Amino acid sequence: MTENKNELPRIGLPIVVEGRYDKSAILGMFSATVIITDGFAVFNSAEKQALIRRISKDGIIILTDPDGGGKQIRAFLSGLVPKDKLFQAHVPEIGGKERRKTQRSKAGILGVEGVGGEVLRRALLPFVSEGAPKRQEITAGLLYSLGLTGADNSSEKRDAIAASLGLPTKMTSKAFAAAVGIICSAEELTELAKSSPR
Repeated sequence: MTENKNELPRIGLPIVVEGRYDKSAILGMFSATVIITDGFAVFNSAEKQALIRRISKDGIIILTDPDGGGKQIRAFLSGLVPKDKLFQAHVPEIGGKERRKTQRSKAGILGVEGVGGEVLRRALLPFVSEGAPKRQEITAGLLYSLGLTGADNSSEKRDAIAASLGLPTKMTSKAFAAAVGIICSAEELTELAKSSPR
């Protein structure tokens, strides 16, 4: 049974994804404006870059695949938009192959289009609203005090928490703070850090 377009949860900010199948997956579950980068083509498209800058005046959500290519595109897009207008959404690394493809990607993990409805819904649910989502400030000082930076096992602890929240692993501490700040408070992060492996 297909949901009525008017009844779909609304995301007030535009979402930038890599391709048309990512866009279709999102529009099947949410009422939103979705812009595609056409993969790496955005690097050389002044028109696409100008469009992304223009539509980001109230804020923009970036959702790319969790593989190396997706991370490169995310980093590039992050440089186009003022930091206070940028919201990062993530899907976790899930092994597998998209249905429409004959073989796995080079990284062997699913992209935005392939992670499935529940995972995609979880990634975008914090952004459902008419305007900009609320952002919790996760400071560098908090990360340090929780052992999520500055310790020998900091990256492993961040990875464990990221995995428990449905986020990709191997994020930098800055990317981790931005992603976590969308979906949980400093208090919730503190509880997660206490229960994560030492």
